[in-house]
Amino acid sequence: MYNSTMKTLTIFLALLALILASCAPAAPAPPPTFDGELAYAHVLAQDAMGPRTPGSAAHAQFIVYAQTEFEKQGWDVSLQETERMGHAITNILATRQGRPPVLLMAHYDSRFYADSDPDPANRSLPVPGANDGASGVAVLLELARVLPPDAPVGLLLVDAEDQGSIEGWDWILGSRAFAEALDYAPEAVILLDMIGDAELNIYKEYNSDPELTEEIWAAAKRLGYEQFFIPEYKYSVLDDHIPFVEKGIRAVDLIDFDYPYWHTIEDTPDKVSAQSLQIVGEVVLAWLEGFMALRE
Repeated sequence: MYNSTMKTLTIFLALLALILASCAPAAPAPPPTFDGELAYAHVLAQDAMGPRTPGSAAHAQFIVYAQTEFEKQGWDVSLQETERMGHAITNILATRQGRPPVLLMAHYDSRFYADSDPDPANRSLPVPGANDGASGVAVLLELARVLPPDAPVGLLLVDAEDQGSIEGWDWILGSRAFAEALDYAPEAVILLDMIGDAELNIYKEYNSDPELTEEIWAAAKRLGYEQFFIPEYKYSVLDDHIPFVEKGIRAVDLIDFDYPYWHTIEDTPDKVSAQSLQIVGEVVLAWLEGFMALRE
């Protein structure tokens, strides 16, 4: 009798424990972390479209791709459709709030002509743009997946950056159009351009805001990435951060300008490294974490 009662009680307690366990709230899933391999997949997807030269089918395909990827991650997407020098311009902005204090940006167009190619026969061909275009975009698309909903960030993909020195065109048309229409002053703008180079060397850029530059390089140093974010100034670059700098907005150009395949037909995905995308993504997130902590 005793053994039977104890056995019944033991079974009852075990069942009760199972019921209580099933009713307990599940442990929250850990927040997603930046994945350079997933970012690299976005490089490959862009490359598969072909060169995203303005007005091309690949250019139009990319706009749909970017909008779909952002919306899949819960971002609101707006297209700024305008015109510069007689050319249609489409800038893509993903937000979760109306006026984000931080803009992270990259250009998505590919250059019409590989006019820096060592072979003259290739100079009339379009640039594939795996690093010069697709790499910065890829990091922003992966950041769209991992940024928390309360991150005070807008993700901006600008058009027609890379067509300067071509008759009828100029550099940075898309970012100029966006900055001219901007009706508020973000606290920081960070441009990612050519940041996927497998031999990553990002130097400080002379036209960038010095204070914001120091903040980002300090974040890189905390992560142990000082060999990739080199604490020296090297280049002055006419790039998409300039229209914001001209408006008095803190803006920085993160660019590896020591890229031997710039404006050649060899700017292909095999020259891009998932590790480089990982490093840049982590540095941006580390800087953003510090920025958010100061706002609390």
